[in-house]
Amino acid sequence: MKLAIMQPYLFPYLGYFQLIGAVDKFVLYDDVAFIKQGWINRNQILLHGRPHLFTVPLQAASSNRQILEITVSRHEYPRWKDRFLKTTALAYSKAPYYEPIRAMMCQLLEFDPGTINELARRSISAVCRFLRLPTHIEPSSTLYGNEHLRGQDRVLDICAREGATLYINAFGGHELYSREAFASHGITLRFLRSRLPPYRQFNHHFVPGLSFLDILMFNPPEDIRLMLREFDLV
Repeated sequence: MKLAIMQPYLFPYLGYFQLIGAVDKFVLYDDVAFIKQGWINRNQILLHGRPHLFTVPLQAASSNRQILEITVSRHEYPRWKDRFLKTTALAYSKAPYYEPIRAMMCQLLEFDPGTINELARRSISAVCRFLRLPTHIEPSSTLYGNEHLRGQDRVLDICAREGATLYINAFGGHELYSREAFASHGITLRFLRSRLPPYRQFNHHFVPGLSFLDILMFNPPEDIRLMLREFDLV
């Protein structure tokens, strides 16, 4: 049983979906503190050959509240949505897969998302359906009731409840967890280090690490599924 846990991000980068594709079950860590200036409600697309930041407007966002409690601003969201779709049209209208990805985006953004957790979750699920990834995705808030635990102890508790034998974390968290602690519970700990393979972005110099939207705009699903294997487990 291979397991991974990550906060829900809005159209996250390639490494996030590589992590989803590498496990049997992926837990969206939505009942932990919201991170301001993080990647939960924002990301970057390619505009005129450079990274361009987009940010979903939120209502009373605070690091003292859980991700699932943070609402999208109902007043600002309709205007933001229209502006975002116009910006992506300016950025990608000549990209080879713009039309199907725009249709997916319009369907996703059509309704009031309520919370940023719901919007981010839907963006991740939409990509997984598009790529036919079989990984089961479940929010942590619906299952475990272990908010009294913190850090590594909480992750270990989730692994134990799921019967995980292999836990894979994004490489950026390699200083947070102990291989010995996981091994003492019969779990192997590995970290996923993405290779971020280059692909053609019009005629610009390749810009890595953008939102997965960029990959979807320029590559067919079969090539993207191959990209999802471009990582090392260390």
